[in-house]
Amino acid sequence: MKKIKDYDDNCPIDDTLKLISKKWVIFIIRDLFLGKKQFSEFLEEKTLSNRVLTDTLKFMEENDLIRKEIIENDIKTEYYLTQKGYNLNKILYEMLNYGLREVNSGNLSEKQKNELLKEYESLFKINDKN
Repeated sequence: MKKIKDYDDNCPIDDTLKLISKKWVIFIIRDLFLGKKQFSEFLEEKTLSNRVLTDTLKFMEENDLIRKEIIENDIKTEYYLTQKGYNLNKILYEMLNYGLREVNSGNLSEKQKNELLKEYESLFKINDKN
């Protein structure tokens, strides 16, 4: 039987981290779940430049996390999660849960934590079949 260390060159955890650890990827995926679709919406409340956002969206598209749709006579571009991007829903939910339980982000009350978890459970469709 192989041990974990025998898989170091082909570690699925490492591969996943390489995909989602690029700065802004997780935030853009979260924003897509929140209903944002347009370039300008991803810039809201963030400190990234147009160039960084462009590069990140291109990276995400090349890695099949998102797809780009040009609409309204090539004037407007919208971004959508692919199935591969959508399938990060449980990872995001568990990151939220870990942050609330282990890091205590924002020092929220138990009631607030539970409400936030419930809201994101619905948003990420945790109990729905993918």
